Amino acid sequence: MEGTGKIVELVQTVAVEYGLKVVAAIAILVVGRILAGCLKRLIQGMMDRRSVDPTITGFVTSLAYIGMMAFVVLAALGQLGIQTTSFIAILGAAGLAIGLAIGLALQGSLSNFAAGFLMIVFRPFKVGDFIEGAGVSGTVEKIEMFTTTLRTGDNKIIIVPNARLCNDNIVNYSARETRRVDLTVGAAYDADIVHVKRVLEEILQEDGRVLDDPAPLIAVGELADSSINFVVRAWVKSSDYWGVFFDVTEKVKLRFDQEGIGIPYPTRDIHVYEEKRA
Repeated sequence: MEGTGKIVELVQTVAVEYGLKVVAAIAILVVGRILAGCLKRLIQGMMDRRSVDPTITGFVTSLAYIGMMAFVVLAALGQLGIQTTSFIAILGAAGLAIGLAIGLALQGSLSNFAAGFLMIVFRPFKVGDFIEGAGVSGTVEKIEMFTTTLRTGDNKIIIVPNARLCNDNIVNYSARETRRVDLTVGAAYDADIVHVKRVLEEILQEDGRVLDDPAPLIAVGELADSSINFVVRAWVKSSDYWGVFFDVTEKVKLRFDQEGIGIPYPTRDIHVYEEKRA
């Protein structure tokens, strides 16, 4: 009975001692996470009031939050009596396979962080730009430490690692204030070329979104198999690109119908030969 009492007493002592440490560590994690979130919102509010570029704001707030959380985790481990240097040594001795896995993970994270830093410095795009890269396209919502978030035209969210964007071609459709709308319009071979060009010019002139400088271009681009193809090039503001593209395409069909200009479709002449048998 005496031995059992000592065991119970020992268990109670260990539970009290380490139980308090575990509770304290959990409290540090919870409070630290709340403080990290408050710090992130505070920094974002300060940068928003100073009208800092949202691209830089997202990156800095993400960096501050992750740095704060790393400090909180180290503090919680210290409360448990775990020395971080010893903890790292234990992880290093856990095995070659685990070490290689952690190394590869860190390598990917570091490359994403470096890529995010380079994007902030060289600014190939910013928040609000419509870009294409890494096999996807969309409007940039935010640039964080390791990832960039894009929103597609149908309102889907795509999260792309920064390293993939930096290692791929980036097409920024919003980098310039103006864009050129390129259309190819086919007309029948019996149509009057001068008449067709005049109708196309009137369509562009009637659209107030088409810019006068640079001037629109309308020219015969190709004598195709079944049509004369006209090249129509008009400069517009980047925000008006798709509106002008769709509206002009529709107006071409309506005006060609009114003017009696045929829009041909591929045709094929079939010659049938009758074979005479003796």
